Amino acid sequence: MHSLEQVTFRLVPGTDRAAFLAAAKATDPVVRRQPGFQSRRLVEGADGTWGDLVTWASHADALAAAEAVMSDPGFAPFGAMIDGPTVRMTHSALVWQVD
Repeated sequence: MHSLEQVTFRLVPGTDRAAFLAAAKATDPVVRRQPGFQSRRLVEGADGTWGDLVTWASHADALAAAEAVMSDPGFAPFGAMIDGPTVRMTHSALVWQVD
């Protein structure tokens, strides 16, 4: 069953939005090479909260990828702009989808 990873966070105060978006886009190869990757969306809330929504082929793939990307040097610039204490990650079974 597919797994939806939902990560919400705020940026480190003073982070330039354009620089953050460039760093996010630069993580694309890192995320795409993880086994089970399906899709990814980055969203920005009006309150300054961001969401990184990633669909994986399985819950096991999601957990393995979460660990792998955190140790990948290509992910570091993106991660450095995220305010660590604000990060919340959940994984849910994807039971229905309309595209």
